[in-house]
This record gives sequence, structure tokens and C-alpha cells, in this order.
Amino acid sequence: MKCLNLGCGTRYIDTWTNVDFNKTGPGVIAYNFLLQIPFTDAEFDVVYHSHVLEHFSKEEGKNFIKECHRVLKPGGIIRIAVPDLERIIKEYLNNLEKALQGDIEAEKNYEWTMLEMYDQAVRKESGGEMLNYWMQDKIANENYVTERLGHEFTVFRKNNMRTKPLQKQASKPLTFREKLIAWLAGDKEAVSQLQLGKFRSGGEIHQWMYDRYSLGKLLTDNCFINTKTADAFSSAIPGWENYLWLDVEEGKIRKPDSLFMEAQKL
Repeated sequence: MKCLNLGCGTRYIDTWTNVDFNKTGPGVIAYNFLLQIPFTDAEFDVVYHSHVLEHFSKEEGKNFIKECHRVLKPGGIIRIAVPDLERIIKEYLNNLEKALQGDIEAEKNYEWTMLEMYDQAVRKESGGEMLNYWMQDKIANENYVTERLGHEFTVFRKNNMRTKPLQKQASKPLTFREKLIAWLAGDKEAVSQLQLGKFRSGGEIHQWMYDRYSLGKLLTDNCFINTKTADAFSSAIPGWENYLWLDVEEGKIRKPDSLFMEAQKL
């Protein structure tokens, strides 16, 4: 069975073909698959990507799914994980109602769900307000945030809070050519605006969100069949128990805020 892991980051399986925008480990192929997926038609039995699709615009997402379809063999399986917009909104509404009734705990949870909905779409620097929240010495609703984010947040708190102050990751500096273009434009704000544009087009921003309906429709509109929601622990992919590490960490869902969906190529 030939499997493709797109946007793998540091989560890759040696027996799979792993691709990311940057080389993140041995055998990982560096490629801008926003343009296309660099493989031939009907080459793979499985295409997998986790928390990648939301970083593309709605139109780019359509093209990306078409490319996933192209490289799959007939009968091949696509497995997708994205932040679950439906669950985030339900959390928001629940916390809003309780906060309006004076529930102090819900007030804190409301603040977090607002960040979940908006921060990665509007932030102007790496990490945004979410990172500021994570970096607090004491987080009043830390258990709630842990339930929402899982392993990633737990590891961050464990590894980084002992060594304060933690520095935010700096945005990539402008090249000389970019600075020259801004200077020639004669606009005092040109450099800062160009820097902001460079950050916002750098891949960290969420450009679209999905729920069960919209993600399922995206798949069926692009010739996938048998579309259904899944969970972290089970899959139509044969031998999924051998690949659980992609979605599970220490027996728990690695990204609890995820919507998992699978479909099959005709």
C-alpha cells in the first residue's frame, strides 16, 4: 500500500511518502503543494493531511482537493483532519449563555473560544493572542484549554513555562529587494505593510474553516464517494492501528478540536 502524507511537519511515517513546504526530517520532500501535488495520476492508495486545508483559501482548498483526487488510485482513501468549526461554535454559544448568567468559569472559557474562532485568521504576528494566552504564568481555565487543544498545549506548558521569558518567533525579515520596493514606493508605512503581508501569506494564517457539511460537500463536489466522519482511533485505511501516531498521542486524540473525515475515489 502506497500512502502520501501532505503537510507532515514532524509527524511522518518512514514507510509513507511525506511532503511538507520545508524539509522537516529525513526523507521528507520539500515542495509547495499549494500549486500542485508533485506526483503522477493514480499513484497512491491513501492521501492523508492533518490541519493543512484550513491554511488555504476557499478556492485554493478546492484545487488542493482536486489534486488529492488526481493522485489517488481508483478506490483509494483520503483522510482529512481540520479544526471543527461546528464544535468551536457550539462551545462559543454554550460559554456565551453561561457567561451572560454570571458564570465566572464560563467567562474565561468564552475568552478562549473567541481566540479559537478568530485569532489564527486575524493575527499580525507569529503566535498571535493565542501564544500570549499560553504564556500566562497561571491560566485560570488551563484544564479547559487542555481539553480543547490536547497534547500540543500540555507539552508547551511543561517545556516552556520553566524558562520564562519565552520569546515570540520573529517574522521573516524583508529581503533587500522588498525593502527597496517599499522605499521606492515613497510610503512611510510601506515597509511595515509589506512585512505584515509577508507574514500573512507565510502559511500560519487560517484562511477558511470547515464543518461536517462543508467538508463533506467539498469532497463530494470533487468526485469522492462514501464520505463520512471518522475519529482519531479508527479508519477505513487498512492497518490504521499501525499509523495511529498521526492522530493519537499517549492514548488520547492529539488535536481534540479536530473534525476527521474520510472519503473514497470512484
